[in-house]
Amino acid sequence: MSNRAVLEVIALDEEDAVAAQTGGADRLELVTDMAADGLTPSTASFAAIRSAVDIPLRVMLRLADGFAAGDVDALAGRAEELRSAGADEFVLGFLTADGEPDLVAVERLIAVLDGCRWTFHRAIDRAADRDGLRKRLADLPGLDTYLTAGAATGVDDGLTTLAAEAARAGEPGYEPQILVGGGLRLDHLPTLRAAGLTAFHIGGAARPRGWTAPVSAGAVRTWREAIDA
Repeated sequence: MSNRAVLEVIALDEEDAVAAQTGGADRLELVTDMAADGLTPSTASFAAIRSAVDIPLRVMLRLADGFAAGDVDALAGRAEELRSAGADEFVLGFLTADGEPDLVAVERLIAVLDGCRWTFHRAIDRAADRDGLRKRLADLPGLDTYLTAGAATGVDDGLTTLAAEAARAGEPGYEPQILVGGGLRLDHLPTLRAAGLTAFHIGGAARPRGWTAPVSAGAVRTWREAIDA
């Protein structure tokens, strides 16, 4: 990947993946079932998408809506299957009932990932203590990205937090890249870029006709051009 700002797009299938790459996406987040906010795709779906595009793929590890880990053994089994199929980047993140990072679940999964790079997703936006979560996860192998809106309610309410966290880049717990997503709009980009943020994640914004329609290469290209402007 080049030094340009990162554009990550959610893909549900190979048609989405091809359109996103055509539009200028740098990386895809692979999920299924957006009605549950994105769950782990099948190994067959991963393999089909991997064959269709040549950009990096980050595969979601989550079996149910929300931020509770659920059946960690079952999830670890899915991760093993995906690893065997060639998956080498992932997305995960779990909280306990009191909003603390679920280190038991996270460490169980990253043991299976065995050094793969991974994103801690928007569970950070529901954490009881964002700074504390970052510091507790700081030494986990492979963690290189936080997907966050800066607030549980979305980027509109998270701009100040995102800028403040970007200003702490390089501090303990703040080394991973901030990937901005969750209610992200084109009009947020000037403020975010001015704050030094360099990675952006879109889902519905890549689908002007809604989640029942595929990714639009043109919509992705609009984001690519706006990010690069």
